[in-house]
Amino acid sequence: MLRRKTIANNARLLIALAGLALLPSMYMLMTGAALPFILACLLLAGGMISLSMHQRGFFGSATAGQVATLIAAGLVLTITDPHFGDAGMAVALMGPVLAALIAKPAQRRASWIGLAAILTLGAIASIVGMAPVPMAEPSMLFASAFGFLAAFAIVAHSAHRISAAYEVHDKAQLSAYRHLVEHVQDAVLRFSADGAILLASRSSEALFGCPRYHLSGGNLSGRLHVLDRPAFMTAFADANKGGRSRTIEIRMRQDNPHAATSVPRFVWVEMQLSPILDEIAPDGRYEVIALLRDITGRKDAETAMAEARRAAEEASQAKSRFLATIGHELRTPLNAVVGFSEMMTSGIGGELSPTQKEYAGLIHQSGKHLLEVVSMLLDMSRIEAGKFDVLAAPMAPGEIVPSCLAMVETMAAERQVELVAEVEADLPLLTADERLCRQILINLLSNAIKFSHEGGLVSVAIKRQGQSINLSVRDQGIGMAPAALARIGEPFFQVQEGLARKYEGTGLGLSIVKGLVELHGGTLRAMSEIGAGTTITVLLPINGPATKAGETADIVHLHREPLASANPPSWQNEKRKAQ
Repeated sequence: MLRRKTIANNARLLIALAGLALLPSMYMLMTGAALPFILACLLLAGGMISLSMHQRGFFGSATAGQVATLIAAGLVLTITDPHFGDAGMAVALMGPVLAALIAKPAQRRASWIGLAAILTLGAIASIVGMAPVPMAEPSMLFASAFGFLAAFAIVAHSAHRISAAYEVHDKAQLSAYRHLVEHVQDAVLRFSADGAILLASRSSEALFGCPRYHLSGGNLSGRLHVLDRPAFMTAFADANKGGRSRTIEIRMRQDNPHAATSVPRFVWVEMQLSPILDEIAPDGRYEVIALLRDITGRKDAETAMAEARRAAEEASQAKSRFLATIGHELRTPLNAVVGFSEMMTSGIGGELSPTQKEYAGLIHQSGKHLLEVVSMLLDMSRIEAGKFDVLAAPMAPGEIVPSCLAMVETMAAERQVELVAEVEADLPLLTADERLCRQILINLLSNAIKFSHEGGLVSVAIKRQGQSINLSVRDQGIGMAPAALARIGEPFFQVQEGLARKYEGTGLGLSIVKGLVELHGGTLRAMSEIGAGTTITVLLPINGPATKAGETADIVHLHREPLASANPPSWQNEKRKAQ
């Protein structure tokens, strides 16, 4: 917009100057001096053509017309009289100057080419005498002065308009930057090359608790925590002498004139130091800009979090020590109770009456239950502490089913629950801890039997699913609501809680299963419907749990071969009923 207005004003200025010079030049024409009239007509035509082009929207052509008019005027003056060639060249030189101010790059290059042509023609005219007969000196002086004045007026007007625009732009930028510095939340400080504070923003008053004029001219050494001064001096030297940006976290004193005590208060500050590379002192040091942000809240939160983490770790260690001690102290007497009660029921110490045998059996059953609870507590504690070792090795997943079914057969018989197993043929070897896999399956079967109705059915299935082994246990028991299903695997969670619950248990069985599955890098899923039963699915990766990167040496490709004897046992296709 500024360029367009300048082009229009230049055209009007050319027309006005040519109009003023037209009458004197016509008088000189009548006396035999045609050059002033020719020059006035040339400037008038150039101005009118340029204004017309501008009004039609051809701004580039309008600019080119003005530049060409000045160069043409210089050409006329140069070749008319060699004695005034310097004046003509000066007028022609105004053309490239005007182009540099308002024209585009292509027009600037063309203007310099035109100037070179004029200089060449003027030199040739002076040497070989190509110029016409010299005119009277007064008319030549008028023509030269008029041409130079017109060219100078146009160039001066353009330069003034552009200079004024840049001055306004610079003031607007300075005001915007000042507004930004004064209203940004972070405090802004500017240090001289000697380390003195040259500028402090408004936000620095809130950060330091004092008027900013108290900071100007001084330095920050008196406000730094004594332990953080070396870090600040090192970072400032890197920016001041090395020209490198640095970010540090330090403590700085915050004044409070209304405080009742004189004990200083220090706040944590994140300071970003950046050198001003455009301004360098004679000794090679830079001025430095510093952005300061109060991070006391973040530091307090980090301290509280670290303290909470330490307290949680201490509590976890105390819990682990407690469970280990209790486990040892409970197992020793419980083993004696279980052992002696079994001897009593077997009649090793002498025959007992039926009532005594019944009491001894209850003692034996309760002791075994307590041992199982203690074992589950210890297992859960080890899993949470990350101290449960997984001894993964290739194993046949289908071979653990018969032994696991045998271990829960008595429990199923007591509840008259039917057990069914379906194992897919030609299963690949599974890299896993066989003992833990047995524990997973036994816990799932025990849980399914416990929540099954009398005469119900519990089925276990093992098949391959992609790069995993799918182990699922399904029952036709009481089922679970969606809210309870979402909490599967939480320690001590039970579907029926309170004193009125019908089913015994600690709520640790599935949480242990989930922990063991995750140790193998697998996943546990559950689907259930109230009154229709529950299906628990475990997916274990065939290649075993992932190895940590820090413990990995050479990569070994494992080749899984199918079992030589993969014939399923006869019991897999038969239904087994508990007696």
